[in-house]
Amino acid sequence: GPKANILVSGNEIRQFAMAMLEKMNITGTEEAEKDGGSTEEEKGKKDNYIVVFSRSTTRLILNEVELIMSLAQEFQMRVVTVSLEEQSFPSIVQLISRASMLVSMHGAQLVTSLFLPRGAAVVELFPYAVNPEQYTPYKTLASLPGMDLQYVSWRNTMEENTVTHPDRPWDQGGIAHLEKQEQERILASKDIPRHLCCRNPEWLFRIYQDTLVDIPSFLEVLKEGLKTRPSLKKSKPASTVHPGRVREPQCQTSVQATNEAKLTVSWQIPWNLKYLKVREVKYEVWIQ
Repeated sequence: GPKANILVSGNEIRQFAMAMLEKMNITGTEEAEKDGGSTEEEKGKKDNYIVVFSRSTTRLILNEVELIMSLAQEFQMRVVTVSLEEQSFPSIVQLISRASMLVSMHGAQLVTSLFLPRGAAVVELFPYAVNPEQYTPYKTLASLPGMDLQYVSWRNTMEENTVTHPDRPWDQGGIAHLEKQEQERILASKDIPRHLCCRNPEWLFRIYQDTLVDIPSFLEVLKEGLKTRPSLKKSKPASTVHPGRVREPQCQTSVQATNEAKLTVSWQIPWNLKYLKVREVKYEVWIQ
């Protein structure tokens, strides 16, 4: 779930993504712009495409072709499918690093959204009975200040649009090994209760379902959730101004008793802090 007091911002993650792209000899949109890139018209033609993650064994989108065609029609963009089973990681990252939108069922492959350019959209699909509010790592990633990504989740609410696999091995969502009563309870459940990661049989059963995506509700959620049409922002990072050094740092010691001493560290805030729009400030004190 969401972790409190995350000290990382989108700026650090984007620096990491750029270092990874460099290692893989991939030029992302930010580097392309630095190098002069191409004309706006050429950029428009290249940039406007959507990437859909295709899975070939579990958690399938059963009407993937229909989904792809509806996206192409709705956004007037070409749609490219990528598959971790069939393509190399660098080739997938290269496509994602210039995409306007990334669409995928919930799964670890969505961590590649950290390579998306600013202004792009992350669209996460959830199978039946899986509540997006309880599984938020990719929403958190997209929403970090400095990531500048849009995030939308769609959830299958129609039980008739899901295909379950109760006879698979337990780690792929099978429930045949459970008591009959527990199997019946899981089959009747319409929402997974909150649970600890990651061996909960009800969670595994539901997350490994295949889904027939209801196109009208999917497009409606998408249009409502995207504040602006997904496109690549040519802007600089959201905030390049950082607090200055602290002023007048002082360190004082005093002996309270034979076996007790006191250390007091104090400082004045950086001069420019009052001009920055920040919710909270954390100071790190090193004692050597």
